[in-house]
Amino acid sequence: MITVLHNPSCSKSRSALDYLAEKGIEPEVVKYMDEPLRPDELEEIIDLLGIAPHDLIRTSEDIYKEEFEGKELTDEEWILAMLEYPMLMERPIIINGDKAVIGRPIENIDSIL
Repeated sequence: MITVLHNPSCSKSRSALDYLAEKGIEPEVVKYMDEPLRPDELEEIIDLLGIAPHDLIRTSEDIYKEEFEGKELTDEEWILAMLEYPMLMERPIIINGDKAVIGRPIENIDSIL
């Protein structure tokens, strides 16, 4: 089962769902802005992505610029920041079993199908 961490207000996230639909795939959709992730879920996703927590941060977000820019946080602190402010997370995130990618560019999705 393919899972998409989806933010309906994000055009890239909507495009990822359209891309999967064109391939005949109906993923499980997790609206993480409405249904907050648990710390262990976010940690697992970061592990599947094979990146550091800071690499999942959207540094263009206003909340990042206001609260976090220039600060040195631990991995745990970045995870807590994303849990408190889910808009900080890059999106969309597509998960297929033990693999995950950030769907930017959209062709990244092909690497886990």
